[in-house]
Amino acid sequence: MGYTIELFASECRRLLSAEPGPAGREKVCAVVQDVLKDKVFVAEHLRDDVPERKILHEDPELGFCILAHVHHGAKTSPPHDHGPTWAIYGQAAGETMMSDFEELSPASEAAPGKVRRVRDYKLTPGMAHVYNEGQLHAPRRDGPTRLIRIEGSNVERIKRLKYELA
Repeated sequence: MGYTIELFASECRRLLSAEPGPAGREKVCAVVQDVLKDKVFVAEHLRDDVPERKILHEDPELGFCILAHVHHGAKTSPPHDHGPTWAIYGQAAGETMMSDFEELSPASEAAPGKVRRVRDYKLTPGMAHVYNEGQLHAPRRDGPTRLIRIEGSNVERIKRLKYELA
């Protein structure tokens, strides 16, 4: 049986309701990996006309969002976290080079925090990764990519601080 957005969201809600912390997110991450194998779901929700950020579902009870991201070319993001929330990145097509960072000095509203790179790794189709609160990371895409991503809360409504390499 294939996934629908309703079934996917329901499974995420069930898992996060039972275990709202990191252990539940790891279980949701496994579901994201299953969804990435569903060629019909991926084809339906990650079409060429999908923008870089499209909310497919925003849960009215728990607040998590399921998003589709279609990048038609290269894109690099600066080091960041997701403020007081978390995210799961699921690679559907293309490759994303991810970097993890260690905070050297904290960010404030007046000045960006300073970070140093501690690890680089590649997300390839079918892979998903959890970034819990405060985990600093940065994606780099050298070509077209398609992702399914889950945010613990809609990050467009969250104040986030900036970081830069030391």
